[in-house]
Amino acid sequence: TTLQALAGVLGGTQSLHTNSMDEALALPSDKAVRIALRTQQIIAEESGVTNTADPLGGSYFVEALTNEMERQAYEYFDRIEEFGGVIPAIKANFFQGEIARASYWFQNEVDSRNKIVVGVNDYITDETIEIPILEMDPKGEERQRERLASLRARRDPARWQEALDNVRRTAESDNNIMPALIEAAHAYATLGETTNVLKGVFGVQHFSNVV
Repeated sequence: TTLQALAGVLGGTQSLHTNSMDEALALPSDKAVRIALRTQQIIAEESGVTNTADPLGGSYFVEALTNEMERQAYEYFDRIEEFGGVIPAIKANFFQGEIARASYWFQNEVDSRNKIVVGVNDYITDETIEIPILEMDPKGEERQRERLASLRARRDPARWQEALDNVRRTAESDNNIMPALIEAAHAYATLGETTNVLKGVFGVQHFSNVV
């Protein structure tokens, strides 16, 4: 993650987020979030990489990689256009298939040790890896249910219903749906209620695994 963050800075990123080490397992714990934040702060304050507008400017190697990345990106754009755009490509499972194939290729490289992942397929230790997992308050769900029930009891039911009806009508048209969604939020429609309305109009996309 540190290498990826540094590469982003060297590439001139305008915004940066570093994932917490436990993000694939649960909501980030305070310790994991702090480590992720410190990673950014060390790059910003200690590495010196921010002292130059373009530290890698003029590097043939980097420029060659950039040009190759751009070429491959435009290849993907052309392939998507051949499907007729993003929506048809999604319906044809193009993106899901590409992600699955890339994951399969990466895992094969790791399993064959053509790609070394420190601590996974080389430089392995016997010590148990302990990652702090965020523990949720067991009574949190109960409190949230109580707040939700109170909200539903206090909101204006006529305004709430009209707002959701407007979301449905707008979703069925070609109009900008954002004002309708904002009004639904102001009418205290919940995220689940609003999402269910949209599901009723657009349905739910199901992807098949393609390798």
